[in-house]
This record gives sequence, C-alpha cells and structure tokens, in this order.
Amino acid sequence: MSDIAELKRLVKSLQQASSQQEIVDILQVLKKEAKITEAVLRESKAGLAVGKLRSHAAKDVSELAKEIVRAWKTAVDKEKHAAGTHSKGAAKPAAPPPRKASTVSVPPSTAGASNSGARTAKNDGVSTSVTGDKTRDKCIEMLYDALALESGFPSDLILQRARAVEETAYKDCKGTTPTYKSKIRMLFVNLKDKNNPGLRRSVTAGNIPAQTFARMTSQDMASEERKAADAKIEEDNLFLSLGAADQQAETDAFQCGRCKQRKCRYRQAQTRSADEPMTTFVTCTNCNHRWKFS
Repeated sequence: MSDIAELKRLVKSLQQASSQQEIVDILQVLKKEAKITEAVLRESKAGLAVGKLRSHAAKDVSELAKEIVRAWKTAVDKEKHAAGTHSKGAAKPAAPPPRKASTVSVPPSTAGASNSGARTAKNDGVSTSVTGDKTRDKCIEMLYDALALESGFPSDLILQRARAVEETAYKDCKGTTPTYKSKIRMLFVNLKDKNNPGLRRSVTAGNIPAQTFARMTSQDMASEERKAADAKIEEDNLFLSLGAADQQAETDAFQCGRCKQRKCRYRQAQTRSADEPMTTFVTCTNCNHRWKFS
C-alpha cells in the first residue's frame, strides 16, 4: 500500500478509532502494508498520527506504535542513504511529485464513499472483474461489500481479502456449484451482521486468515456474546430435559453460590461414557439458581 490517498484514509480511521482493538488492527495493517518514504510520510501525516500513540495508555498499542515508528525511520534513513545524502535540502525535491499526483488524481474510492455514506465496490471505484467468470466476480463483489461495511481499511486490502476468501470457497466446492453459491451467501450474511463487527474487522486485518474464514461455519463466526448465550440456552435445555422425567431429591448438602442458602434439589445422570462419573444437577429451591458438577 503506497497510494497516499489510501494511506490518508487509513490515518483518518486511526484518529477516529473508537476502541483499542480497532486501533491495534489498523496499526497492524500499517505495519504490514504501508510502503513508506519521506515524501509519503510528509504528505499523509501518518508519522504524526502513529507517533502520538507511543504514549497510549494501552501497552500493546504503545509498543506497536513504537515499533512502526522505528521501522519507518529506518526506511527513510535508507532512502536518504541510497540518494547519497542525509541533508534536508537534498530530500526536499523528492516531495513535490507525490503531492502533485495526489491533487490531480484522487482515487474514485474516496469520492464515492464520502458521497453515499456507505462503502461498496461500486462506490469505492473498485473493479471485481478479475477472474473472467461472471459468477465468481459477482461473489467477490458481494464479499467486498460485506467487508467494506463501516470499514476504515484501504480498498486494495479489502479486495485482496475478498478474492482470497472466494478463491478458497471455489477450490473447496470444486467450481461454481450450488454448494459454492450457498457457501458465499452464508459468508456474506455473517459478514454483514451489524451485531458482529469484530468478524469483519478480524478478517480484513488478517487476524482470521481468509482461508480459515472461508471454511468456518455460522457457529464458528458467532460473536462471543452469541456463543455465551447459546451455551446458556443449551445448558438450560439440558437441565429441563433431564428434569422432566427424573424425580429430584431435596438436600442441604449443597450451598447455593448466589443466595448462600442450603435448600436444594438435585438429580444425577450419566451424561458421558459409562466409565465416567455421573453428573450431578443441583437447583436452589430459594432462588432457582442451577449448577452442575461431576
């Protein structure tokens, strides 16, 4: 990623990031993707934005920012050395060309996104006609639109991730089969879930590799909140199903962790293999708190 306009967009997203995880994700992209020169730093203001984060309260943010600043400084020093001088005067003539290019040729992605308020391949000016197959190209466009939703990542990175996901699904499903189309629709729906923005961010940032994501199930993609809720429902259903037929004995041998009373009912069931101990299900008769142990 060497386009100054894209880098500016990423810097703006970094400055507007609302969470620590989002800051880390954007810094990781800058670390891996940005190709830095002195002219690029001067034009994009990326050095100033990242430099401020070296004093961030979160250690992982500050350490990552320091690492990026050191790497960029080394890159600029090498550039100067290659030019045969370390003087400021010799470095200045290199600055005007990128500045001129950025003012004359603004990427369509910037203008389109700002006008519509929603990022899509069409609004970002990104062509997804890359495979020569209309079905595959349309699927790449769908994945791009889903990944770009409320995203501050550069368009070339989003397109790269969308293509990698589609390619994996295409190979796994052995062509544009009904299974392939169903898989792409499932991935699209889960990426577009507004209640799970962390999934989009993780795929685009590379925390979840594209090949891994393409093979995940809807259950794998669920947010931590959704997984916790599903686990609670499953546990409640297990209590109810076992309790429907089993008569529960009352005892004061167990103390409720919630209300601290000892008025409980319990039952035992063999929920695992025969050589494993039985599972004991306990219900507090005072507050209806339930727990189990083996």
